[in-house]
Amino acid sequence: MRLSRFERVRGRLRRAYESGRETVRSGRDRVDEAPARAELATPESPGPVAPPTATVVGAPPPAAMHASTSSRDDADVPHALRIAAAWSWRLIVIGAVAWALLKIVGTIRIVIIPLAVALLLSALLAPAVGWLLRARFPRSLATGVVLVGGLAAVVGTLTLVVNEFIQGVPELSDKSSQGVRQIQNWLKTGPLHLSDSQLTQYIDEAQRWVDDNTGRFTSAATTTAATLAEVLTGTILVLFATFFFLRDGNRIWRFLVRLLPVAARWKVDDAGRASWATLGAYVRATVLVAFIDAVGIGIFLVIFDIPFAFPLAALVFLGAFIPIVGAALSGGVAVLVALVDSGPVTALIILGAVIGVQQLEGHVLQPLIMGRAVAIHPLAVIIGIAAGVVLAGITGALVAVPLIAVLNTAVRRLAARTVPDTPPDAVVVASQAP
Repeated sequence: MRLSRFERVRGRLRRAYESGRETVRSGRDRVDEAPARAELATPESPGPVAPPTATVVGAPPPAAMHASTSSRDDADVPHALRIAAAWSWRLIVIGAVAWALLKIVGTIRIVIIPLAVALLLSALLAPAVGWLLRARFPRSLATGVVLVGGLAAVVGTLTLVVNEFIQGVPELSDKSSQGVRQIQNWLKTGPLHLSDSQLTQYIDEAQRWVDDNTGRFTSAATTTAATLAEVLTGTILVLFATFFFLRDGNRIWRFLVRLLPVAARWKVDDAGRASWATLGAYVRATVLVAFIDAVGIGIFLVIFDIPFAFPLAALVFLGAFIPIVGAALSGGVAVLVALVDSGPVTALIILGAVIGVQQLEGHVLQPLIMGRAVAIHPLAVIIGIAAGVVLAGITGALVAVPLIAVLNTAVRRLAARTVPDTPPDAVVVASQAP
């Protein structure tokens, strides 16, 4: 029994010794084979890697990450907050770029505004130049004839307006004094029943306000006199720019399109030509609507023998170029002149005529003449006019609505998925397959 126990212990020791030797031998073999495996490992064949589903014992579980996150910090931020932050910094960049563009435009407004006015005049006069070109006039001669004819019409109209205004000022001044006395009598005997002391107090307050703001009026007049050189410079620039836009507008546009990448040229050219057609339709329709407004209100002024009928009609014509607002303000001036000259009854009749012409313009003339090509929502018109007044005064109000119409057409064309038509003079070059 003792011998058997000794044999068993010795057998266990031998097996443990053999197992240890085998372990050492296998470890030595792995060390010897490691350089060979390292030499065989390449970027194309990096060697064995753990499968994606392998689990490493003792390692923390991976964090659940959204497809839009790139780190654990992003994964800890709520999804809605990350989207809001992404929109916020992009809007900040867009706002900064827009602010910089506005500053640049404000700095060179003496150039930008005349060019914008020249574009409007070119869109208005382009059909006349086309007629003369079809009559085989040379391009430069046709442009010069149209430009000189337009200047002659404008100068003649202004001369008539100024002469009639100068002739009617004394009579209007006398009637204005009578109108003021009638208003004072109405304030005393009317529903307000104001006393002489109250009227004197209000008149003194008005006089005090005028005295307090005399310096402001004087400075404004000085500023206007100081900007006379800018006005003359802008006028000359408008004339030259209009001439070259009418004569070489197509070549200028082709030159600008060639500066773009080849893949974008046809798309931009299609959007630009559609925008030019929209601008021309808008300007011509606005002139026609303004003429109808001026004739309609002018007829009522002539019928009721209101002074300055022609200047007031011309004012209505110019005011109609500012949609919704301009014709109403110029018509209000006609109502005030009628009130001073002929009393409240005639003023109410003129007011009714102005409102009727405005309704005819808004519900019949605008949709019928302009159509859907330049249809703009009234809210966009009001916002555009307000922004134009803030940025560039009266000129901004004149340019705002046509600018919105042009941008509306350009954005729609650029966003369309259709491919523009191939120009008739295009040359398509293709290679045959080998």
